[in-house]
Amino acid sequence: MSQPDARTKVFRSILVWDVPTRVFHWLLVLSFTGAYLTAESELDRDIHVVLGYTLLGLIVFRLLWGFFGTRYAQFRSFLFKPGEIVAYSLSMLKGKPAHYIGHNPLGSVSVWLLLGLGILSGVSGVMIFQDIGGDALEEMHEFVSNAMLAVVLIHIAGVVVSSVLHRENLVRAMVTGFKSAEPEQGIRRSYLWLGVIMLVAVVAFWIVYPAIWMATPSAETAQVKHHDGD
Repeated sequence: MSQPDARTKVFRSILVWDVPTRVFHWLLVLSFTGAYLTAESELDRDIHVVLGYTLLGLIVFRLLWGFFGTRYAQFRSFLFKPGEIVAYSLSMLKGKPAHYIGHNPLGSVSVWLLLGLGILSGVSGVMIFQDIGGDALEEMHEFVSNAMLAVVLIHIAGVVVSSVLHRENLVRAMVTGFKSAEPEQGIRRSYLWLGVIMLVAVVAFWIVYPAIWMATPSAETAQVKHHDGD
């Protein structure tokens, strides 16, 4: 009877994505989608503003978590050189891309772009809400938001292609946090408590902010009441 090869790798279901990273990902998807769909409607302006603030707050968290988070959430885990990105792209075209536990080189590009565009979109949106920047800033905000949508669509296509080529469901992995790999490559802590705090904080913000906004009279309303009193 032949002996098994000692070099044979044993793959198991391991934890790759911690809870805060997953909560961030799906809340960002929800916030951006909602903000984009409500961008052109005056009736949905308050919803657009709330979701815009949410998106910006989520990105601020992600920037911090990129330094203090778990192994695959940290920025250093998906810092790739241009040559590595090109090589991975060519391997994708050949149908034989290298497998990465965390973000692959192309996926990392989309992450960096989404973070950068998200910051530009969020900050410009806040400035517009404060009547700063005029038409030029509004046009920039719209352009950046459309560019972000384009990156999202390309990212989705990349996830589908990678899932097929690697025969692993990357969407499910971002829901459950688990992938199939060598046991020692997994992370040890999921930080469930932090993910719960994030979710509760966002939901609370969605409830409290509109209530405060509706309770606070606008400048125009205050002016009208002042004239009525005269």
